Amino acid sequence: MVSHHQLAAATRIGMLTRERDTASACAQALHELGRALPLDAATLLTIDPITGTHLQVAGIGYAALTSEALAAEFVSTPWYANVVRQTLPPSITEDAEDAASVGQRFRNGWFYAERVRPAGFRDALTGALRHHGRLVGLVNLSIEGSGTYDTEARCLLASVLPALGALADPTAHTGDLHDLPVDAGANLVTAEGVIDLPGRNPAEVLGDEAFRPLVEAFAGSGGLRLRVLWPVGQGWHRVVLRRCTAGSPLARRAVLVSAAPTQLPYGLSPRELEVLTRAARGQTNQAIAQALFLSPRTVHSHIEHLLRKTGCASRAEATALAVRDGVLRPSPEDLEHFVEGLPVS
Repeated sequence: MVSHHQLAAATRIGMLTRERDTASACAQALHELGRALPLDAATLLTIDPITGTHLQVAGIGYAALTSEALAAEFVSTPWYANVVRQTLPPSITEDAEDAASVGQRFRNGWFYAERVRPAGFRDALTGALRHHGRLVGLVNLSIEGSGTYDTEARCLLASVLPALGALADPTAHTGDLHDLPVDAGANLVTAEGVIDLPGRNPAEVLGDEAFRPLVEAFAGSGGLRLRVLWPVGQGWHRVVLRRCTAGSPLARRAVLVSAAPTQLPYGLSPRELEVLTRAARGQTNQAIAQALFLSPRTVHSHIEHLLRKTGCASRAEATALAVRDGVLRPSPEDLEHFVEGLPVS
């Protein structure tokens, strides 16, 4: 019979999925589990979408390196398949009923003998975490006493697995954190690769090899946001790069790239946008002409045209508008002029 305080703890874990700081929420979720179920140690692990490795996002009594090393070994055992397959999280106490399906009881296997028992634990409860139908991590509770995690404990943990899955999923709320437009494609970009976001189409701009150096330069800049216009196929996209300052630890190491189809604003031509970008970074007409292989007279004409189209009275007003509204198509070398929230050196 589930007690009142266990029900309250499960409810609080569910409410934690609304928190933007999921790293803190994961730690709090394990604390709440400790209120609902006895434990001496616990770990909450996420699966890196790129490498497939398990990374600890919260732990009680487990150092991250220890927990991750144990997970790496555990996933190679037949008992891991048992965890993933079962509706109820299996425990050491009640694994006898599943012994036939995995070939032997967990307590008689090498992982228990060489890893669990020497650590001082005689009972453990492990659950597979899923979100949007995807396997996203693991939760494990361990205790020194034997015979602790019975069917009731397994059912209780099973009831909070969906909430824990939402917390452990590194891609779960990244798009929501930044109120992305409904038509914007989005991805998380890390040094290791590109991560898709549930419910979002990929950002098409990432298919352009010329765009990736811009992402890398932004990631190395330490800034918080960059807004640009970028050609995609026959059209243009409004692209925003953001450094993730909330979400899971994995998300915080990534750049969120979102892109939505758009028209060039103010009726600007691609060449006028390029001239405006260079003017906004402080280049003279002569420098712009040399960089674009144009005559100074042609550059002057482009400046006059873009002033008329934007309704700006001066070159300074036009460049201020470009920076303020992200009417820019910068190169990686330009970013120090346009990235928002750069750290003070």
